[in-house]
Amino acid sequence: MDWPGRHVIITGGSSGIGKATAMLLAKRGANISILARDPQKLELAKREIAASGRGQVFSHSADLAVRAQAEQAIASAVEALGAPDLLITSAGIAHPGYFQALPIEIFEQTMAINYFGTLYCIKAALPQMTSGSHIALIGSGAGLIGIYGYTPYSPSKFAVRGLAESLRGELKVSNIGLSIVYPADTDTPQLAAENLTKPAETQRITATAEMWSAERMAAAIVKGIEQKAFVIAPGQEMSVLAKFHSLIAPGLNWYFDRIVRQVRSALPKP
Repeated sequence: MDWPGRHVIITGGSSGIGKATAMLLAKRGANISILARDPQKLELAKREIAASGRGQVFSHSADLAVRAQAEQAIASAVEALGAPDLLITSAGIAHPGYFQALPIEIFEQTMAINYFGTLYCIKAALPQMTSGSHIALIGSGAGLIGIYGYTPYSPSKFAVRGLAESLRGELKVSNIGLSIVYPADTDTPQLAAENLTKPAETQRITATAEMWSAERMAAAIVKGIEQKAFVIAPGQEMSVLAKFHSLIAPGLNWYFDRIVRQVRSALPKP
């Protein structure tokens, strides 16, 4: 895909992987629309993206978990910069914790943003997209195998994965590409927020994962989109998990359970 003049819509484009991808594609000449909730972060990101690239930059503040706001955000982006050639759904949240300690509202909010926010934006953008366009959904390794402490997050990313796998064939007949991205752990504000509520067991389970920069992850995502890959799984860990998750799940569960026992055995006795 040649990027100059192309219109790219990125949800969650004010920070993290979304912002890094927006800046990379802006440098390559694309026109960028970023959609996110926080108006101040959006304005700062818009300035950075505009300064780094040659194309136009549009921003729109919206809670994408609200269908009407998501639809209006996509419509505003299309009105400003034309039909999208690429939609990247990067908006998402994660709030780890123990299942019984987490309020039900956390589960509802996580599913609303991660899954329905993705669904609403695709439904709104797709009628405007033409042959040769592309959609990239940001998934997670936690959407391939359930992770201790991520009971709100894993199901939402399983849902995103299911949407990608079932929608792929429908879009293919219209020559619209679709990718599902399984990022490795990436140094972003979202990860920093997750670390504030991660149970000790979850911290141990995820401690050995390779850490990527947002810029490095963005480059891998764009490369996968250019190659029209359905599964984009940067790094050896995510590549193996994406290919063999069902086969290696029993071994991973044994390993996770062992870590949980070790952590709990070290806790003070009540």
